[in-house]
Amino acid sequence: MQTIEEMIERARRAQAEWERAGQKKIDAVVREIGKTVYDNAEALARLTVEETQTGNYEDNLRQDKRKASIIWQSLKGRKSVGIVKRDKKTGLVEIAKPIGVVAAILPVTIPVTNFMSNAMFSVKSRNAIIAAPHPKSIRTVSTTVSLVRAALARFNVPEGLIQYLEEPSIDLTKELMSKADVVVATGGMPMVKSAYSSGKPAFGVGPGNVQCIVDRGVDIEDVVTKIVDGRAFNNGLPCACEQAVMVHQDDAGTILQSFARNKAVYIDDPEQIQKLADLLYVDGVLNREAMGVPAPQLAEKIGLSVPGDTRILLVKAGADTAVALRKEKLSPVTLVYTYATFDEALGIAKCNILLQGRGHSVAIHSDNQKHIETLAMAIPVTRVIVNQCATTSAGGSFMNGFGATTTLGTGFWGNTSLQGNLDFTHLLNYTRIGYPPAGARVPSDEEIWGE
Repeated sequence: MQTIEEMIERARRAQAEWERAGQKKIDAVVREIGKTVYDNAEALARLTVEETQTGNYEDNLRQDKRKASIIWQSLKGRKSVGIVKRDKKTGLVEIAKPIGVVAAILPVTIPVTNFMSNAMFSVKSRNAIIAAPHPKSIRTVSTTVSLVRAALARFNVPEGLIQYLEEPSIDLTKELMSKADVVVATGGMPMVKSAYSSGKPAFGVGPGNVQCIVDRGVDIEDVVTKIVDGRAFNNGLPCACEQAVMVHQDDAGTILQSFARNKAVYIDDPEQIQKLADLLYVDGVLNREAMGVPAPQLAEKIGLSVPGDTRILLVKAGADTAVALRKEKLSPVTLVYTYATFDEALGIAKCNILLQGRGHSVAIHSDNQKHIETLAMAIPVTRVIVNQCATTSAGGSFMNGFGATTTLGTGFWGNTSLQGNLDFTHLLNYTRIGYPPAGARVPSDEEIWGE
């Protein structure tokens, strides 16, 4: 096995060669990375579930194909070589240049798409990439890298441009981060904090705790379907899943009936709710044995019998709800609150976000622009997702303008430097030329200070 020093040296040689590639070749290679994952999604989804023992095949398959399509579509036609912007008004010209070697720290929850996304962004920006898989996803990442390398052989891509740690460990990952030029860290907070203390620039993520407000006058069946689809996706693993839902007290009965039709089971027994809280969190930490577990299995663990096709568990929530349930739950469990006024719903959402999830996202189903923008003004998040399934929209989709990515920043609220969604532009240096714009002059004092 190569040392980190040897891998970095190979990556630097490859990057120096790749830096001379033209935009057309770069884009062809980036496309091939995405298309390779798309074409092999079935095998990769099976391997992901088999190795990680989390999530499910169907949703991993959908995720791999969807992310490959969305990210490539978002990258097509965008310049990353040479002059990328001319601003006649200011006289500024921007020239894009690579950073060097990217260390991409991959989570166990989305090993295929996170590797793919980081590889596409790194290659697009003419950087080399070395990925550090989670120990529970080594075979999945190894297989993905092998497929990508084989597909890229016809493009004469420099050897060493795309690498990964074959035997990852905490110590090797830390060494990689300290010797690369920039770090992209997707995963748990201890790992993200380690990335920020590596001594190198780092882009990290923060925990999600997406709160979802259902306003009055919406199509309830449509809204509930989106919420259930989002919360059930991959057994609740994505950080953008709807963790809690606020519904108006006058609509609660109708909405709960709709949830039941969509195979959600409502739990209102305090003893069972406490058992669920104790299962999901142990000593204040997420229980790995409950992460990505199907709803019927979770119910069985707390002694509750539910239909075998149950998709999510709904928990009656209120002011005395256990702290553990108000935080991020990497499982198909959603809290349900009732509210009397929109301000009350906003207050519940904000309280939970301040507990955990600052900077991430909130969702709202509403046709009331004032309510939507009031929510956006009040909550410390980087994304407000409107009338969409939060899980499949926060990371970009064909139906919104959020950047297509697998790395969701939480801004300074979430103690990260990444505002919004990671993009290849975050992995570029820029040289700016400052030409005097046409007609530029020094304004008079009256023009500057006059009222």
